[in-house]
Amino acid sequence: MRYRTLAGGKGPEVSILCLGILPFGSTVDEQTSFAVLDRFAEAGGTFVDTSNNYSLWAPGGTGDESELLLGRWLRSRGARDRTVVATKVGARPPVGSTRIWPEVWEGLSAKVVAAGIEGSLRRLGTDHVDLYYAHIEDRAVPVAETVGAFAEVVRSGAARVIGASNHAAWRVAEARQYAAAHGLPAYTCVEQRHTYLWPVPGGEWGAQWYARDDMQDFVAAHDDMTLMAYGSLVHGAYSRADKPLLPPYDHPMSQRRLEVLREVAREAGATPNQTVLAWQMGGPLPIVPVVGVSSVAQLDEVLGAVELDLDPALRARLDAA
Repeated sequence: MRYRTLAGGKGPEVSILCLGILPFGSTVDEQTSFAVLDRFAEAGGTFVDTSNNYSLWAPGGTGDESELLLGRWLRSRGARDRTVVATKVGARPPVGSTRIWPEVWEGLSAKVVAAGIEGSLRRLGTDHVDLYYAHIEDRAVPVAETVGAFAEVVRSGAARVIGASNHAAWRVAEARQYAAAHGLPAYTCVEQRHTYLWPVPGGEWGAQWYARDDMQDFVAAHDDMTLMAYGSLVHGAYSRADKPLLPPYDHPMSQRRLEVLREVAREAGATPNQTVLAWQMGGPLPIVPVVGVSSVAQLDEVLGAVELDLDPALRARLDAA
């Protein structure tokens, strides 16, 4: 395994791959979830990503399932001290709502953030998380209120570093500027969709944001920031014929890039999935892919990307396609 340190060297050291456990405890059963987490840890993986709303959309889901499962695994393995835990707040439905995300979410008020961290710590069975995200931007709440609420979470010791997920680049910049002006902790991690394929202009996923040029440029310009890339493997479409491209990616430019990706993967002796992850991890932008798997076999393929160093000529072909 390889590692990088968050927050410009001031945050926790994390494995270069992050294991996203969105379906664990709901559509992925506990036995399989534990086996995947065990294998990840055995391979040197230390970074695990969850949220306080995973997976409320699954049959019978409440949003507590993923955090609860991770808490059980951490306790049963005595693994808390060697696991970097990231979770999120803001995308649960408001208390008493009959509608759920993505129709409605509770947002990022100070009250929600304070209650959110308390609930997450209880479910995870820990006294702090290592990375705490504002899950979906909330333009109805003043940035000062949200930044202040996250600063209080850090001040209390309940989180080590903070980040933003599914935010516009200008909103992250605004929050960081406010934090700097008031001597408060700033967002240093951004979690967005990002992969080798580009979505069509305007192609988005509702409340979910793609890390477009403006976000990538912003991260690159600040040496304390890291991009956490989710959706890296486009839900299996790079490797499985039965998994069509998501509509925002399904356009002529993608077909050309897919051809080049598969050519480069063959020449590198790797799978397309491994090649995409190696392209992300080995590029000039500080990227940690957040990969979701549902079996140990899938994880083993992903782990094969860690030691894959793309030849500069192959990387140049991927970039130029």
